[in-house]
Amino acid sequence: MFDSEHESEDEMVVEDENNEAGESSGVAIKKEPRQVYLPGHQMQEDESLVFDPSAYHMLHDIDSGLPCLSFDVIIDDMGCSRSDFPHSMYLVAGSQAEKPKDNCVFVMKLSNLNAIKNDESSSSDDSDVESDSDDDESKDQPVLQISSIPHLGTVNRIRNTTVDDKVFAAVWSERGIVNIYDLNSKLKEVEKANRNRKIGSEEKKKKFGKAAPKRIMSEHKPLYSYSGHRDEGFALDWSSKAAGFLASGDCKGNIHTWKPSESGWVVNLHSLGGHKESVEDLQWSPNEVNVLASCSVDKSLRIWDTRLAPNKANMLTIADAHDSDINVINWNKKEPLIVSGGDDGKLMIWDLRQFKKGKELAVFKHHTSAITTVEWSPDDSSVFASGGEDDQIAIWDLAVERDITNDQDDIKEIPPQLLFIHQGQESIKELHWHPQITGVLISTAQTGFNVFRTISI
Repeated sequence: MFDSEHESEDEMVVEDENNEAGESSGVAIKKEPRQVYLPGHQMQEDESLVFDPSAYHMLHDIDSGLPCLSFDVIIDDMGCSRSDFPHSMYLVAGSQAEKPKDNCVFVMKLSNLNAIKNDESSSSDDSDVESDSDDDESKDQPVLQISSIPHLGTVNRIRNTTVDDKVFAAVWSERGIVNIYDLNSKLKEVEKANRNRKIGSEEKKKKFGKAAPKRIMSEHKPLYSYSGHRDEGFALDWSSKAAGFLASGDCKGNIHTWKPSESGWVVNLHSLGGHKESVEDLQWSPNEVNVLASCSVDKSLRIWDTRLAPNKANMLTIADAHDSDINVINWNKKEPLIVSGGDDGKLMIWDLRQFKKGKELAVFKHHTSAITTVEWSPDDSSVFASGGEDDQIAIWDLAVERDITNDQDDIKEIPPQLLFIHQGQESIKELHWHPQITGVLISTAQTGFNVFRTISI
């Protein structure tokens, strides 16, 4: 939850706290000016990070009730390229509870997501004015509605797709089973769920909203289940070119492809052979129906042609793409580029036209720990976001070049492509750009969800 202590760890500005309290005579003490935080800056004991609202168009903190390792954005019928506030969106997420029986798949509706209010415009020294405005403030808070599906075991990864106007979710369970659920009845239920505005207390929650959910819980059996993987897994992706086609990868290095049938889905029992260790992530090509990319703990990136026999489908391989485990990849929707992130903290950009050479197009080393999530912007093909175990989300733009006329020592070591650093969450697991709301990012972490848009995008 957001509170004053958490706020001090939030984002972008360093504030000097080395000020003693004034005497009772009311003598004013001049505060030290705030400074912009730069990556690599060594914090002093009397310094802390504080949130700078001027750096955001929107920021909301959402509590689903249980931490979620994975989520996905559900495409809605409210239009594309939306920019006017307030925003609404639908998400599907899977929980990580202490007891396997307490886990759920959440279908969530977030609404009344308003632009951030400037402190100066919203503050008042008159307590009566503040009291009178309580009702107005509550109307500005985000609304969270949830409908839940009981799920035995942690949800490692969840992805949704739409086929013939029906929404389906594929769910990778820690129990080694991949389930597919029909979400349409749950999307109807979520509209009837309690409109929760319980945002907590204190100033931080007045600004951003911290919603603790009241949810509808009902039995909901999967349409299809596959238990043929040799172990649990994390890699999961629906094809955007062939409706209903799915791929799943497990911790034993196996990848299975799925195709829809009249009775549900047919899974190719012969796995794609090539990876020697756990398949951590995979992505269908956004342009070619039968092409798939994958990454692994074995440090390799592989491109597959699923039309071929499984033992011959591995068409291209970069054996040592990273120095250690490769955790995540994402395929650019507009350019022949793939971005990868690994335990080495590196972000690597790969040009598929040069893939055979095994040489990256670019490499960025900003994150100080393992990278757990990465995704290209749907609006700008040169922009992507990354997140990791260092509790940072970074926004990058490949189109930016270094200004050779600016030779300041404090920014020499910062990649010019690094646009923004968002902090405030602990143990970041996954992020997604909203494909229909311009510039909006959603992230999940051990401490809940953030929904935000920065001034940099």
